[in-house]
Amino acid sequence: MRTAPSKVRALKQAIPFHRAPVGEDEAQAVAEIVRSGWLTMGPKTVEFEQRFAEYIGVRHAIAVSSCTAAMHLALEAVGIKPGDEVLVPTLTFAATAEVVRYLDAVPILVDSDPTFFNISAKDAARKITARTRAILPVHFAGHPCEMDSIQELADGHGLAIVEDAAHALPARYQGKMIGTLSRATAFSFYATKTLTTGEGGMVTTNEDFIAERVRLMRLHGMSRDAWKRYSGEGTWRYEVLEAGFKYNFTDMQAALGLVQLAKCDRMRERRQAIAEEYTRTLSASESFRTPCVARDVEPAWHLYYILLEENSLRIGRNQFIQELQDRGIHTSVHFIPLHEHPYYQKLGGHRTGDFPTAEDYFARCISLPIYPGMTSQDVESVIGSLEEVARDFKR
Repeated sequence: MRTAPSKVRALKQAIPFHRAPVGEDEAQAVAEIVRSGWLTMGPKTVEFEQRFAEYIGVRHAIAVSSCTAAMHLALEAVGIKPGDEVLVPTLTFAATAEVVRYLDAVPILVDSDPTFFNISAKDAARKITARTRAILPVHFAGHPCEMDSIQELADGHGLAIVEDAAHALPARYQGKMIGTLSRATAFSFYATKTLTTGEGGMVTTNEDFIAERVRLMRLHGMSRDAWKRYSGEGTWRYEVLEAGFKYNFTDMQAALGLVQLAKCDRMRERRQAIAEEYTRTLSASESFRTPCVARDVEPAWHLYYILLEENSLRIGRNQFIQELQDRGIHTSVHFIPLHEHPYYQKLGGHRTGDFPTAEDYFARCISLPIYPGMTSQDVESVIGSLEEVARDFKR
């Protein structure tokens, strides 16, 4: 039963789920590129790639049009072919699995571990066949996967690891930056991510071959530095070496990214402070389960989720979200497991019940606002509204 509108105390100003941390510095950087006349991929993109590689501590960083493009190119570069199988968590966004289909390969869905909700190495091991060629772990919410177990699994079966780090900038596993651990890692610079260029992504790798392959395939398979044909350094002539893709980055995005990169650590520190305040307060409530953090990691805190303890509440997740929205608190849900979608049900013959941990998570999860621009009062308002709804609908 819904609370009567008269009893709901809405905030004077609603708190959005996300607000991109961009301002005048980013605007000026982009404006300088516009005034320069060089708008697409060029020298500013190269500078951004170099700075990003230095920041991560990796040999190569190749900027592309999205994290989806980054994963596609990385899988192609490690040799995924039609009919190959790639292990993918069911608890992820559609892009993680759809890039496998781009190569006419087969995504094999894997359940989550029950503590951090990353890909379960145990379930992955059960699903390896003679056709398995790679594993694509997702650092869910920005908490690094248990990479030692994944690496052991990969080494034992000759699998390539390509990491989906869309949530994981900047995050560390055992003191090492995510982006340095595997053959290739894909990052996202989408509008809601921890570093944004509006749209965009990056492939990081320490392997020269993978870097050269990704550079070649991101721009129509044209010979290296084909973009220079429009500058004084280049020539009009180019060679198409492969049937590549249109996945290049732009200098306008790079200008924005360079400003964002300079404050990436500060933004993470603020997200962590918000996460710590959420956990300190909400973990004391019998209505909520808050995220766990492994001892040997530093999460990026791209997302902060809670799980409702439904035995203590008279309402489910969907109504809880509506009650928060009525109070001016905007939240989200990450993610509908892939096996719940018609396409993957048809592709893999999946049904509800096949992935119990991911399904339980999805039924109870709510993603709370967590972005650098949140004030202490904003955080208190989110917490206060959560506590109010839990109190009003206590079982």
